[in-house]
Amino acid sequence: MEIIKELIDFILHIDKHLVQITSQYQAWTYLILFVIIFAETGFVVTPFLPGDSLLFAAGALIATGSSGLDIYLLAILLIIAAFLGNTVNYQLGHYLGARVFKPENKVLKLDYYLKTKAFFDKHGGKAVIFSRFMPIIRTIAPFVAGVGRMPFGRYSLYNIVGGFAWIVTFLFLGYLLGNVPFFKKNFSLIALGIVVVSLLPPIWAALRSRFSRSA
Repeated sequence: MEIIKELIDFILHIDKHLVQITSQYQAWTYLILFVIIFAETGFVVTPFLPGDSLLFAAGALIATGSSGLDIYLLAILLIIAAFLGNTVNYQLGHYLGARVFKPENKVLKLDYYLKTKAFFDKHGGKAVIFSRFMPIIRTIAPFVAGVGRMPFGRYSLYNIVGGFAWIVTFLFLGYLLGNVPFFKKNFSLIALGIVVVSLLPPIWAALRSRFSRSA
């Protein structure tokens, strides 16, 4: 429970924690942020790590001029981290998918695997790109793409497009807006709002699908 509280505090007050990290670790901050983004996108078990709010806060901190970080260098490193993370996640799904989705498996049913493959055959590109902007979903989507055997070359193209769009959008939004008095004063609410707004599309889609099946 204590770990969960600390994680929530880190996400909601990530702007203050980033100030501490940069002052303590200086240039090593690049590596720390690289690892966080890589892990958040690279492993199905780490969707709780901050993504959108971390990028926004990093951009806002750099805009103050006191961080010692270069926003263009950070953007390049984090785009690479996002690309590599999703690639690892895809490969894990590709390797494990056929092994865990078996007829006798009552939880990970073979039917789920077949439906997943059909979905990514039809909508894979859009799913990979737009999932970047949805917390939790962006951690799961690469694994599912691998499970669905989406062609790696095609996946990689959408992976780099989605990763570039995601990193640049939130990092530079933070750079442009993060030090506006309203955003700076209400950063915790902004961080929470980013998460909630990002989750609305998949929640709406899930509810609509459920009601459609019921009908």
